[in-house]
Amino acid sequence: MDRAHMIHKRFNVILIGKTDPSRFLTFLATSGVKVSGIMESGKGIRFRTDKKGIQFIRKHRRRYKMKVSIKPADDGAVEKRLFTSFRFLIACLIPLVASLFLWKIEIETDVPEVSERISNKLEDISISMYRPLSLIPDEGEIRRALMLEDPSLSWVRFKRSGSTLTVIPMLSPKLNDKVEKVGPPSDLVARTGGVITSFQLSRGERVARLHQTVKKGDLLATGILEQGNKRAVVGAEGSVYADFWMEYSFKIPKTVDYHLLGEENVIIHWQSPVVWKKGEMPDFRSFIRTERYREDRLDQFELTEGMEEDVIIPLLKYKIMTETQTDLIIKDENILHLTFGNDTVEGTILFLMNENIAIKRPLSQGD
Repeated sequence: MDRAHMIHKRFNVILIGKTDPSRFLTFLATSGVKVSGIMESGKGIRFRTDKKGIQFIRKHRRRYKMKVSIKPADDGAVEKRLFTSFRFLIACLIPLVASLFLWKIEIETDVPEVSERISNKLEDISISMYRPLSLIPDEGEIRRALMLEDPSLSWVRFKRSGSTLTVIPMLSPKLNDKVEKVGPPSDLVARTGGVITSFQLSRGERVARLHQTVKKGDLLATGILEQGNKRAVVGAEGSVYADFWMEYSFKIPKTVDYHLLGEENVIIHWQSPVVWKKGEMPDFRSFIRTERYREDRLDQFELTEGMEEDVIIPLLKYKIMTETQTDLIIKDENILHLTFGNDTVEGTILFLMNENIAIKRPLSQGD
């Protein structure tokens, strides 16, 4: 009689908080609070507990900055007994806790060298497996770290599915060596001024130095090699990267269309761990089955003053990076002026670029 009475003293609880609700749920479970019927959605975590659990939740919810919604449960006694199973609770908590960590990192590229460089850089910035998802930086920060010292990348895309992070590097177009070698032997000179950051020469010899400031037309690499009294004309081939500032004027519509990613909802279903097959040994599976879904939508917003740093500059950077055919990197920016009109926004931004500034200058006939 007492057991039946306790079964019906159940309550539905919804946790929503400024911090991760699953931390509070784990605290409840480890403190001996009866928790069952766990379901995770975009709004929080829903579960059932008894009267003692309600008292414990009310006592400790402020410590974890939780908002709690409590309603009496009206489900049948059979279902209540099923979901109060200790094994079911453990089976639910294990994937729930596991979903808070990064379990897999994938790099989608056919170039092993690029995959290795990205993998090493991710480790340098502490993005590794089994790291809490809450400590993973945002995509923009990861993208800047990957592209800062790798001129071969023109852009980096990311996909996050559950506990899996997929990195999709987009490589800069490679120069055709056969096309480069057509024509007379040449030196490499600067097409614009800047501060040299790196050399990638396949032929020729450096003339300029790292961190040297050069101006348009300065000699960067020579195609004439000298050793003692011997001179060999081989021609200079390759790239010389430099930092330089460039003014970028723009005019864009004031109303911008964009795709809004919906919240990913996770529904946890109970299932039998044994699958019986006729005339064969049974197969075993997890106690739970998860179902994930997300609804995206097309939306639009109006650009207003105050959106310069968070919206307008990232939009312009993305536009520049997708339109260029070179291995350009944008390191910094300064706003020179911005004007918000009735239908458009226009202005000028000073971008700090890093790009290959080397162009060929044929050797003179005397050489």
